[in-house]
Amino acid sequence: MSKKMRFGALVPALLLLVAACGDDDGADVVGGPGETVTVSAIDFAYVDLPDTVKAGTAFVLDNESDVELHEFVAIRLPDDETRSVQELMSLPMEELAALFPHVVTVVIAPPGETGFPVEGTGVLEEPGRYAIICAIPTGADPAEYMAAAAAAEGGPPEVDGGPPHFVQGMFAEVTVVE
Repeated sequence: MSKKMRFGALVPALLLLVAACGDDDGADVVGGPGETVTVSAIDFAYVDLPDTVKAGTAFVLDNESDVELHEFVAIRLPDDETRSVQELMSLPMEELAALFPHVVTVVIAPPGETGFPVEGTGVLEEPGRYAIICAIPTGADPAEYMAAAAAAEGGPPEVDGGPPHFVQGMFAEVTVVE
């Protein structure tokens, strides 16, 4: 068989491979009402967080760290916001806070444990883009933080520690679709 004929025989196979890797009408969308996605927290990132989920998906946070407390804070981004979460995270804190007024849910997980919701239910119901962040101060004592959180009357507790985990890169973006 000539080189020209062998290449000609490969073209249909390559086209099938490219088509299989392309848009597959939502095969990468996971979850939905009554379904749960488990996300792992490590120092300082989220693991197994899908890019896109169906509305009604519940999130569980497993903290794989032996030291740091982690959280899954889901913030609905305004519909007209087009910048990526990575771009938003480079804004000055005052601008960032102005963009993040609507916290939908907060799931907190002590070191080595599965988390539990402390605000909302852990379910993302409304379609749109969400910033997922961990705002726990780096190096905060988990027991001190949990006690301060239990005593807090709205808003994050004030505890000693370094910059929030999202400054260390613990943030992501999730899109929720119908």
